[in-house]
Amino acid sequence: MSKTHPMKEPKPKKFDDEILQEEIGSAISEEGQFECLRVSHVENVNILGKFSVGVVNFPTNHFPLIDDDLDGGDGDCKIQVPDSFATLSPRCGKDKGEQLQWKREKTFDGCLIYRLGERGSGIRPRGDVQDFHTLKQQCLASGTLFEDPEFPAADSSLMFSRRPDRYVEWRRPMEIADDPQFFVEGYSRFDVQQGELGDCWLLAAAANLTQDPKLFFRVVPEDQNFTDDYVGIFHFRFWQYGRWIDVVIDDRLPTYRGELLYMHSTEKNEFWSALLEKAYAKLHGSYEALKGGTTCEAMEDFTGGVTEMYDLKEAPPNLYSILLKGMERNSMMGCSLEPDPNVLEAETSEGLIRGHAYSITKVQMVDIVTPNTNGKIPLLRLRNPWGNDAEWNGPWSDQSPEWRYIPDHVKEQIGLNFDVDGEFWMSFKDFLTHFDRVELCNLSPDSLSDDQVSRGKKKWEMSVFEGEWTPGVTAGGCRNFLETFWHNPQYVISLEDPDEDDDEGKCTVIIALMQKNRRSRRNMGMDCLTIGFAVYHLSERDLMNKPQKMNFFKYNASVARSPAFINLREVSCRFKLPPGHYLIVPSTFDPNEEGEFLIRVFSEGRNHMEENDEDVGIGDVDDRVSNYDENDYGDSTNDVTPALPQPSYPDPQKSAMEKLFIDIAGDDMEVDWMELKQILDHSMKDVMDYGGFSKDVCRSMVAMLDVDQSGKLGFEEFRTLLNDIAKWKAVFKLYDRDGSGRLGAFELRQALNSAGYHLNNRVLNALAHRYGSRDGKIAFDDFIMCAVKIKTMIDIFRERDVDGTNMATFSMEEWVEKTVYS
Repeated sequence: MSKTHPMKEPKPKKFDDEILQEEIGSAISEEGQFECLRVSHVENVNILGKFSVGVVNFPTNHFPLIDDDLDGGDGDCKIQVPDSFATLSPRCGKDKGEQLQWKREKTFDGCLIYRLGERGSGIRPRGDVQDFHTLKQQCLASGTLFEDPEFPAADSSLMFSRRPDRYVEWRRPMEIADDPQFFVEGYSRFDVQQGELGDCWLLAAAANLTQDPKLFFRVVPEDQNFTDDYVGIFHFRFWQYGRWIDVVIDDRLPTYRGELLYMHSTEKNEFWSALLEKAYAKLHGSYEALKGGTTCEAMEDFTGGVTEMYDLKEAPPNLYSILLKGMERNSMMGCSLEPDPNVLEAETSEGLIRGHAYSITKVQMVDIVTPNTNGKIPLLRLRNPWGNDAEWNGPWSDQSPEWRYIPDHVKEQIGLNFDVDGEFWMSFKDFLTHFDRVELCNLSPDSLSDDQVSRGKKKWEMSVFEGEWTPGVTAGGCRNFLETFWHNPQYVISLEDPDEDDDEGKCTVIIALMQKNRRSRRNMGMDCLTIGFAVYHLSERDLMNKPQKMNFFKYNASVARSPAFINLREVSCRFKLPPGHYLIVPSTFDPNEEGEFLIRVFSEGRNHMEENDEDVGIGDVDDRVSNYDENDYGDSTNDVTPALPQPSYPDPQKSAMEKLFIDIAGDDMEVDWMELKQILDHSMKDVMDYGGFSKDVCRSMVAMLDVDQSGKLGFEEFRTLLNDIAKWKAVFKLYDRDGSGRLGAFELRQALNSAGYHLNNRVLNALAHRYGSRDGKIAFDDFIMCAVKIKTMIDIFRERDVDGTNMATFSMEEWVEKTVYS
């Protein structure tokens, strides 16, 4: 039986911080070097906890989903603009339109459920978007069994790297067992048995999931079985980067010689666990994609929680308290042992399996009465996903003599049994000795019901944001790269109340950084980026700077950070910080690595989180270009410096430009985009390194000033345009330090700021994706296009924002007209 196992722990790789080695003054902060830990795929399976401790937070009112505001409160997804209006602000928009025919569902805690690949789901479509209820009705109407074209019963759904080593037959449950059932006498952790796939990390999480009915049925909907309206279609729901995703599958399962190959139940005719595994495999592209992972990852996908991982050889002194607090908050927990490098799944003399993931199903201080003393002993209950007799045989194991010191009523309270089911108890002391790491998944506040809270369960406070690293714009690398580090996305977290039981008046905070959509793209050779984060204390004065610039990081050391940068899906850590304001900077280790991420913060007390970024709008033009020479239309290569006041006598250069305009414009004294291109290609040839401006740039420049939408510009409009272009040209030359005709990486924000435009990361990322090259460079005409688009859209918006409320209203017709022509 082949199962996943971790490799030997890799050594962190230390990179020199060349910037800090420079002699730049004693006042500069002595920031330590960041460490980079890159692991192989197999090592990723159960990577050590000391380099990643996890956290979760995701309030639905924070993450920027375009569909969130479309929900009308009754669960219907609406996109309507009847004679309607789209109310727009610079940051977000609402569309209203024709009501769709399908019903938008929600989880029990009010989160919207998205279909796999649907717009707004955060997952790229790999085929048609599938709706479970629609497909089921179609199959009922046609009298056919559902066959999923997006995850076919084929080798490609099993493996992406090679062909299977045997003939695999896909069978429906009724072809595998008599009287197939979705559940047989309910569900339990004993329904989860491992097959030949190396995904014990997934099984350990699935076993934990069965402990809470509400959490279980959020993942495994109850509206499916093999009797009522059966047509061979099922669906399951998984949390993916802030959204709940509904995954539709057919019930054809891979078998060999009539037996299920992968996850299965102890009952031969029970199939919920096998179908759950298939849906999870479809989510990630194949069964093979599930080989190698951490229990943390699966527990997060089943709950939307935030995970932590601890290396038990370096366990914090309050670890048992952390586990108890986790149990109080309904946290899911798992643990594992390091593998034997020479023996696959070697069994220790105490009955434990190396390289194997176990579930922790209870943490409890248990009353003990001995002849000499009374008291409490810290115990844990664990379960082996194999569900067999491979159990711990040391103290507190099944039938162990230690149990005679536990009163019978206590045994009953803790649900003690000695069945051969893979479940056993052990002391916390032995747990620390024999296991190597433990993983916790802390649940979001909405995951706890009112009844659970009334019975003493506690809730975390949480905050969450989505972001991305875009090469040349927001992918600044770690603090080792000081000059670009400040370009990374920045977030301010305010901690208000210390923990109730903290004698030092500090706040527990868990920060988790998760990169998105990497496992599902493994078949394309895409591995996890090496990621981490740093935390800085902010004074009230610091809060005024959005974002913090390079000098802040030069003169301020971090107060907390991820212990290393590592290529896992999530890096997280638990800290104790005094109440106050803190800046979190998530990044990749190296600059210019592209990826999307989710940043989440959990705290015991209240917290407030916001992005530390500029507001979109118009600002002052840089002094170095604000007094540019408006007559510099030609081939001058003078340095960009403030010009002296110009005399009032006639300017021969302006006269020459007027003559050029008249010659090209003709009798109508207007130029269209083609004529404008002739003029610009001539006048800007000193900064153009190829065949002039593109037709799109010229068309957009005409549209920017063409008030009557005639498609042409008169001379005064032409002169205004040239003044704008002269300013933008001056800005471009200011930042084109090597004279290459292209702006270097990370200069776009500063260049546009110098031109008087303040943009946030979202807009800058969009500009880079739209106009940047693969290496993050911006050519001159693309820079002009950026400036034209920004000026045009801001002018359109400000024209309608008559009251200065930062809101503008357009009819659908007006909005389409403005955006299409611009």
